[in-house]
Amino acid sequence: MKSARRSNEPLTWSLFAAGGLLAAFLTPPLLLATALLAPLGLLGEGLRFERVRAFLDHPLGALILWALIALPLWHAAHRLYHGLSDLKVGAHRLTYALCYGFAFLVTLYSGYLVWFA
Repeated sequence: MKSARRSNEPLTWSLFAAGGLLAAFLTPPLLLATALLAPLGLLGEGLRFERVRAFLDHPLGALILWALIALPLWHAAHRLYHGLSDLKVGAHRLTYALCYGFAFLVTLYSGYLVWFA
């Protein structure tokens, strides 16, 4: 009996799905709140620097910020890789390494900035 070849597709698809969920449901309200409502003063004291900084200093707040940065990035890398693959652009392994390698490096760097900077 021939054994099935192991694949990393479940991991990339799960990161793609999580990033898509965050990008679709959380990014628009966050942009609305931080780019429009807060500068207009419609949120009162809710987004004062001290409050936001205290939230981000908490480990759960840092984890949420990291997820809001990293997961949509993996979503974009997955879309870009499969789009390039559909268009037959570049070598399969090279585009895979570039797309997911970039997402991996930025995830590590953003994690460093969120947790240690």
